[in-house]
Amino acid sequence: MLRPALSLALLFLFAAAPSYLSADQPKLPPGMTPAIYKMMTTPGPPHPAGMPAGLKPVGGCIPTMGYHYVNPKNWPFGPIYGWYKGKLTFTEIMVDPKLFARGKSWDEQLKPASGYKIDHVDFWYEPHGHLGYPIPHYDIHAWYEPHSEHMYYCNPSGKVPAFMSRP
Repeated sequence: MLRPALSLALLFLFAAAPSYLSADQPKLPPGMTPAIYKMMTTPGPPHPAGMPAGLKPVGGCIPTMGYHYVNPKNWPFGPIYGWYKGKLTFTEIMVDPKLFARGKSWDEQLKPASGYKIDHVDFWYEPHGHLGYPIPHYDIHAWYEPHSEHMYYCNPSGKVPAFMSRP
């Protein structure tokens, strides 16, 4: 359901950080307005309360996901943390499928932040990667919130925006 959303959202998330500082705006995909672009490229708070130490904001508020934070030394694997309206919302890792094919294993990578429980886990394959991690990979989100809630993050309709969907 959200897999198509992540590729384009992260494309803007990672590509747009320098762009929001300039007057130049890239050609927007169908359905994306300048206001949505601005929302997606305006960083969140520098380090919201409750976040693990050393995290930095990456991009702006991504529809259906909220804000992303990562410790730069852990990029690109993660963990990456989601935040929206005062609370943590997910833990994410990005995994190169070649590592799976070679038998690589990881322990305790998607543990919830202190005081949170995992509601569900989404695996999204990104066949073309996205800016910030341009190789084919899996984005794995351990959500602390149900779909019925996070689908409305930065997204009043609660539906995946057309500009985040693949044909």
